[in-house]
Amino acid sequence: MIQSDLDLFGPEPQHLASQTVLLPGFALSVLEPLLDALRPVLRAAPLRHMQTPGGLNMAVALTNCGALGWVSDAKGYRYTTSDPISGQAWPALPQVLLELAGRAALAAGFEGFVPDACLINQYLPGTRLSLHQDRNERDFEQPIVSISLGLPAVFLLGGLQRSDRTVRVPLSHGDVLVWGGEDRLRFHGVLPIKPGLHSRMGERRINLTLRKAG
Repeated sequence: MIQSDLDLFGPEPQHLASQTVLLPGFALSVLEPLLDALRPVLRAAPLRHMQTPGGLNMAVALTNCGALGWVSDAKGYRYTTSDPISGQAWPALPQVLLELAGRAALAAGFEGFVPDACLINQYLPGTRLSLHQDRNERDFEQPIVSISLGLPAVFLLGGLQRSDRTVRVPLSHGDVLVWGGEDRLRFHGVLPIKPGLHSRMGERRINLTLRKAG
């Protein structure tokens, strides 16, 4: 069972469902090394608005780092070994990000998580992400580790059917959310980002989502 919205607050790890854990502020201890590592990644593979298979521009700007990167275009949703824009291999996953993802997964009860893909999303005020499942990975036994930076967001945690009720989970700068196991294919999304100015990240939210895709 998913907990009620009123139970989601507090500094300690929060078990939102049987295998979904919120780790408040977990990334803050490595924030500066993490930001330093992301800058060359974004220079090598700039954020862009990819197209859906139906030809619509995605509202969220995104890019990738790691051995594999998630892309969307006329060929569908899939992982590739190289950036389809530049033709170059995706930038390597920074060590600080690999270590952070592994520690967060372990804190949530998932041992030995070694991601090979990191999807980097940029949300501006008003940007949202509709309910969806992450189904393009090969191994659903592996968890997903999601790191929030910048403006706050409200994450929607649903069930295994799109019609299942959702719980609103507030996410703040430095929070890490981990879900896997029987929760791995839960529908999830993000409500529209409210206008604001974060002291470190400006008028945006950056979300780093680490997966074992290959």
